[in-house]
Amino acid sequence: MSESLPAEMAEMTLQRSSRDQGAVHDRLEEWLTGVLPDGADPEVTLHDGVQTNGMSSETVLLAITTTEGGARVTREYVARVAPAASDLPVFAEYRLTDQYDAMRLAGELAGVPVPTVGLNEPTGDVLGTPFFLMDRLDGAVPPDVLPYPFGDNWLFDASPEQQERLQRSTVDVLARLHGIPDAATTFAFLDPAVTGHGGATPLARNLAKTRAWYDYAITTDEASPRSPLIERGLAWLEANLPAGEGEPVLVWGDSRIGNMMYRDFEPVAVLDWEMATLGPREMDLAWLVFAHQVFQEIATMLGLPGMPDFLATEDVVATYRELTGVETGDLTWYLLHAAVNWGCVFLRTSARQIHFGEIERPADPESVFHHRPLLERLLEEVGA
Repeated sequence: MSESLPAEMAEMTLQRSSRDQGAVHDRLEEWLTGVLPDGADPEVTLHDGVQTNGMSSETVLLAITTTEGGARVTREYVARVAPAASDLPVFAEYRLTDQYDAMRLAGELAGVPVPTVGLNEPTGDVLGTPFFLMDRLDGAVPPDVLPYPFGDNWLFDASPEQQERLQRSTVDVLARLHGIPDAATTFAFLDPAVTGHGGATPLARNLAKTRAWYDYAITTDEASPRSPLIERGLAWLEANLPAGEGEPVLVWGDSRIGNMMYRDFEPVAVLDWEMATLGPREMDLAWLVFAHQVFQEIATMLGLPGMPDFLATEDVVATYRELTGVETGDLTWYLLHAAVNWGCVFLRTSARQIHFGEIERPADPESVFHHRPLLERLLEEVGA
């Protein structure tokens, strides 16, 4: 299938790090020797692997062998590592301990499947940036590269009934996360106000956070010049904040199926919590829908059938209402907010690809927006 795709997609690469893997191995072993019980004698094995999903944090797959009860035992782990500033990170900051705590509490309080989190290294003294360890789980992930609507993968080839099972069980995860009581207190550390983003409501503070992200994206590297489309979107969003957003819930943030592992078309792991926040439930629902729309749009542009009936807005909203009894508000504002955030992602990931020599600097900075037609249509629909 790759012969029919544009070169930039058929040969897509997403380098995240310039770390020396040998140094990573040695520093991890040294650190573990100091934090594990005497006599553990830890031995680290780093695994090579292709990262077909995710565009931000570094993910290191490793095995740790230790002595337990006189026997050598090997367990598999994933290290979630904040990127170094020199590697042009997607976000301005990576609050790894917040991600660690959000995952732990989501599993404990909502019963959603998350990997068991283990050791947390918040100082950055070991690898240069903070990281934490979590258990490595087995499951299938809908691929980002190449996107699952392109075909020739387990989700695309599944029956309509299996695809419906995956869709419903995914929405159920959001319903359970949003059902955690008194989220404003339990997850106060996720409120954007903690990191200096002001606003009268959680949604206003999340929008301020998006504005700050865009400002970061266009000022930290010359590869990311201004985006008139994003600026039009931000102006409209700021002038049209929805009223009556209700009590905030735990918002997963990057709520898309590419951040879940599935077994028998049901989630076995909810991953990637770096965008977790407090806010309206519509933020997660819109992100889930829009993330699929992005991939479907690319498939359509390439003349592929894609999956046009999958994760449709009306179906997702109806399932969520059935599971929670909550009537959600109109998603238009939240879809445009998602589109603006995706624009910030593409600005940063393209800047990093330029930095690592994976692509040439484009003449039109918005040409890297794989969701550009969607963003333009949304702006037109709201009159921005």
